Amino acid sequence: MPKIFCILGLAVAGLIGTISILDFIPGIAPFGGASLLMDITGILGSGALAYLSWSTLRSLK
Repeated sequence: MPKIFCILGLAVAGLIGTISILDFIPGIAPFGGASLLMDITGILGSGALAYLSWSTLRSLK
């Protein structure tokens, strides 16, 4: 069961990171580029979640 949560955490991190990166790019902006600070925070947060999920998944094997 913990492996499923780690994989789900990786998937959520990828989704949030992708959306934040797309919103950060001026021409694409799915949310209209409303907040640059929120985009940067989303990228950093998704990176931290991905790292923690990956690290935990590797320790479970």
